[in-house]
Amino acid sequence: MHRSRLTGFVLDCKVDDIDEAARFWSAALGRAVKPADPSDPNYRELETRADEPQIMLQKVEHESRIHLDIESDDKEAEVDRLEALGAKRVAQIKRWWVMEAPTGQRFCVVNPQRGPMEDQRDSNLWPDPAP
Repeated sequence: MHRSRLTGFVLDCKVDDIDEAARFWSAALGRAVKPADPSDPNYRELETRADEPQIMLQKVEHESRIHLDIESDDKEAEVDRLEALGAKRVAQIKRWWVMEAPTGQRFCVVNPQRGPMEDQRDSNLWPDPAP
């Protein structure tokens, strides 16, 4: 059995200056911008409480949009489960899968981002798919 849950919302920003975009969303949502990670210059994260989804911004080349991330303690089992529901794999990027829902929205399946999943009461527990 594996667990999955909504981990956060990612604001895909087709911009020249990701810091300017982060300043806007910080003010709009009333959240401070966390210090930038020099190893990931195209990403910024806003402060959220431990019980809230993460809010991240990423600099992209495609049109701006928002997508959600689903975290799982077994990424492949979660991707398989979502495919059985009608989603499609689009691409594997770095450590995550970009998926497309049957309704056309893109989302990502990622490794746990907010700590151990077994410690979370709100985590969805799924049986492993039948072989």
